Amino acid sequence: MRAVVLSALGGPEQLTLEERAVPTPGAGEAVVRLRAAALNRRDLYIRLGLYANIKLPIVLGSDGAGEVVDVGDGVDATWKGRAVIIDPSFNWGPDDRAQGPAFNILGLPVDGTYAEYVRVPAANLHPKPTPLSWEEAAAVPLASVTAYRALVTRAQVQTGEIVLVTGIGGGVAATVLVIAKHLGARVYVTSGSDDKLAAARALGAAGGVNHRNDGWVKALIAEIGGRPDVVIDSAGGDTFNNALDVVKPGGRVVSYGATTGPTQKLEIRRIFWKQLNVLGSTMGTSDDFQKMTRLYEGGLRPVIDRVFPLEQAAAAHARMEAGDQLGKIVLTC
Repeated sequence: MRAVVLSALGGPEQLTLEERAVPTPGAGEAVVRLRAAALNRRDLYIRLGLYANIKLPIVLGSDGAGEVVDVGDGVDATWKGRAVIIDPSFNWGPDDRAQGPAFNILGLPVDGTYAEYVRVPAANLHPKPTPLSWEEAAAVPLASVTAYRALVTRAQVQTGEIVLVTGIGGGVAATVLVIAKHLGARVYVTSGSDDKLAAARALGAAGGVNHRNDGWVKALIAEIGGRPDVVIDSAGGDTFNNALDVVKPGGRVVSYGATTGPTQKLEIRRIFWKQLNVLGSTMGTSDDFQKMTRLYEGGLRPVIDRVFPLEQAAAAHARMEAGDQLGKIVLTC
């Protein structure tokens, strides 16, 4: 099979197309013939050496959709031939409130989806949502389960509430926007790009502000005519303090990342004085994943930025690293 392999840390040129043996399933496992895969910022961080416990060489990729071609001992044989998407959360553990110490994600430490075939636990197979193309289905898993858990399981967003999504552009943020809109929330966004703000409005955002402008918190409050009930943030850094500032008293702030780095001087007084609920969120449980897929069976569509062939994985990484995308970047396999 063809696979894109990362053998050394560095630039996109470190991703090379190689021939590898098709994997065989062990007990409790399945092999999927992938039709499409998708990028995540996690892949970029691994390539740059900014991730823990990196092992090389590795086939990156947490997102994939395809057909089951083989199963191991103990796996229901009726999976063979079925169209599936893969839940990339491995070994969540027994407590739905938080992942256990054995938790890991497809694409490191085990080979992922930048390939024509992948071996995964059969427990992580889910039927492909019928309305979606292969490319759309591949865009769903990691971004959508992360967005769903942050927005629904953790923030418990309600119809009619106002949701702010910071840093619109990446796959998870764009997915939070479309899921929140689908669930009946009114969604506002921030971005450092006026073009992305316009694109977010086209996807259903009620409005938004450029966070590069001084005083954007006041500008957003004026645009909304109030304060958001919920802020979903992946930026961290100074943006996290702004999230604590802009949200309404008694509101919820959910953090699922820190792409701009740590928050240097956390404004703790805003948390206690405004009686805020500050919530962390990472990936999601199997139950989160199953509930999320029902949204796509019901008509929701993922946001796709651009599709590249597998052999152009380096170009796809370069686009993500430049921050030009709005939505998911997909590879056809």
